Amino acid sequence: MDASILPGPKVKAQSPRAGAKGDRHNIQSVDRALFLLEMIAEVGGDATLTELAARTGLNISTCHHLLATLIQRGFAAKVPGRRLYALGSRILDLGHACLQVDLPRRALPYLEAVNRSTGETVHLAGLQGDAVVTLAVREARHAVRVDTGKVGRLAAPHATSIGKAMLAWLPEGETCRILGQGMKRFTDHTITELPAFLEALRAVRRDGYALDREEYLPGVICIGAAIRDQAGTVIGGISASTPRMRASDEHIALMRDEICSATRALSAEFGGPGAQSPAVTN
Repeated sequence: MDASILPGPKVKAQSPRAGAKGDRHNIQSVDRALFLLEMIAEVGGDATLTELAARTGLNISTCHHLLATLIQRGFAAKVPGRRLYALGSRILDLGHACLQVDLPRRALPYLEAVNRSTGETVHLAGLQGDAVVTLAVREARHAVRVDTGKVGRLAAPHATSIGKAMLAWLPEGETCRILGQGMKRFTDHTITELPAFLEALRAVRRDGYALDREEYLPGVICIGAAIRDQAGTVIGGISASTPRMRASDEHIALMRDEICSATRALSAEFGGPGAQSPAVTN
């Protein structure tokens, strides 16, 4: 993407699936497998084979075969060193994909609010695999503005505030994978060494927002913050960009406050940090 300056708690046992055999559209094995996943979640995240069989009303052999298939597909997992079954990482992947689909719709009023209050270009980004992707852009209300081009993959997450804001809350290994193509230098201010970049991400976590002072494009200042869900997992980010000519201390503070307020409130909608944040008003 080019840029330029233009003018759970425990629950009681449940009975077997009622009607599983009676519905002609019901595939019994699928129904039972999903019931097992629901039960693992309801009992606190892990359970023994015997406990699952007792709670679902299925025999142990059936439970074992269903769990083996779920494990093969990544929807369940065996807890190392213990005779327990837990939910698999594939469920998190699907949940994350669901959030990504819903994110642009739910973020729209926040993007509009930041755009209206700051007058600057506002961006929404999300994670798609190992890529940071721009999902939506609201152009500045000024004749002289920052033009971020079209939505799509962000080529330089290490050099942008929205990229840094999101990378700061990822596991270090995932951050390194996303930066696997290297850290290209765009300006004299671009951080291109991994140790220095990881230190910068620690500052982002401490401050709650990321700042890009001409790291990607000369003459452009950006502020970004992450959107996180109930588990603290990053699902996106919002940033605002301004030409240096408008980047007074007061204007930068306004951008920071508006971005942080928007991301806290949107995170709260997804059950994440900031549940007490006020709602955006139109």
